[in-house]
Amino acid sequence: QVQLVESGGGLVQAGGSLRLSCAASGSSLSAMAWYRQAPGNQRELVASITSGGVTSYADSVKGRFTISRDNAKNTVYLQMNSLKPEDASVYYCSAMRWLGPQKYTYWGQGTQVTVSS
Repeated sequence: QVQLVESGGGLVQAGGSLRLSCAASGSSLSAMAWYRQAPGNQRELVASITSGGVTSYADSVKGRFTISRDNAKNTVYLQMNSLKPEDASVYYCSAMRWLGPQKYTYWGQGTQVTVSS
């Protein structure tokens, strides 16, 4: 079983920055990612990173957000710059692990990001 614990959310003014962290308890994790979900909206993928460091971003955050990971610490980060009110959401960390042919996806509990205009 993998447990994910997010931290770093909070209240920030528009144009400001926040850094989210997600520490995973398990090992042999493959891709890790950040999702977000605002009230009334579906959960959407914000950014992902493979175990080899290949990254992918939603168009809405390209150039502003940076995902990174420290495999030795089993931790993934999301640096969020130039925040906009529309970035306000609950942000969730996810991690994937393969056990043989079976892929498992794990989720954190979420951390709130609030952006004031």
